[in-house]
Amino acid sequence: MLGWALTFLIIALIAGLLGFGGIAGASAGIAKILFFIFLVLLVASLVMHLVRGAAR
Repeated sequence: MLGWALTFLIIALIAGLLGFGGIAGASAGIAKILFFIFLVLLVASLVMHLVRGAAR
């Protein structure tokens, strides 16, 4: 998922440099959403790992 976020970020940067504002904005928005979803899943995974580790 982090790879997709980076892909959309790169697309947004390239589109912004070429002057395609709408595409750049949309790609940046998608990249931001995917990045935050990645962060939430990472935190949930770390919490589950700590909880399972404490139970052993």
